[in-house]
Amino acid sequence: MNSFRVLEIKQSVFEDNDRDADLLRDELKKDKTFLLNLMSSPGSGKTTTVIRTIEALKDEMKIGVLEADIDSDVDAHTVSKTGTRVIQLHTGGMCHLDADMTRQGLNGLGTSGLDFVILENVGNLVCPAEFDTGASKNAMILSVPEGDDKPLKYPLMFSIVDVLLINKMDAIDYFDFDLEAVKERVKKLNPNIKVIPISAKKGEGMEEWAEWIRAEVKNWNQQ
Repeated sequence: MNSFRVLEIKQSVFEDNDRDADLLRDELKKDKTFLLNLMSSPGSGKTTTVIRTIEALKDEMKIGVLEADIDSDVDAHTVSKTGTRVIQLHTGGMCHLDADMTRQGLNGLGTSGLDFVILENVGNLVCPAEFDTGASKNAMILSVPEGDDKPLKYPLMFSIVDVLLINKMDAIDYFDFDLEAVKERVKKLNPNIKVIPISAKKGEGMEEWAEWIRAEVKNWNQQ
């Protein structure tokens, strides 16, 4: 008989985080603040997409941004030029945010009067998919240069998001990227997912993306 105890810490951590996430969602709903968790790999165009989203909705909604990175404040500095309320979160080496970290960020940002908050999560396709941040909805960006095989390699990420933005469509002629294959693969993983091809650089598809946000924010406030 073993003289030591085995603790399934990963399961315990996830269970505690899930409870915290549900509590945070309840708090955000009471405050009528919609939180979008935006995930992707590095270099997919998250920050450019955030800026384009702000430009599309700034006259309709009061917007805030949480920028999460292991280090640096480059993204927060870039977003701050839009005049939007923004705060930089350093994860101390962690490759994701959990619900408690998100709550700390929201407290630092101050959600009073904000209709819509974007959480730009740490850039990778593994850890962020495992932790519920307490967001109202989850979104991710897949950029054309990354390849159309990513749903096969990172199925969890594609299965937990509500909307997939396929970015850098302006470069599709230069890469071996099969848009229809991506759609088919993600629909098998997640039948209810919304897929929106965009070019954050050129502005293509951004109105459809903004319309999705408008509808989701409205629905969040009416529930």
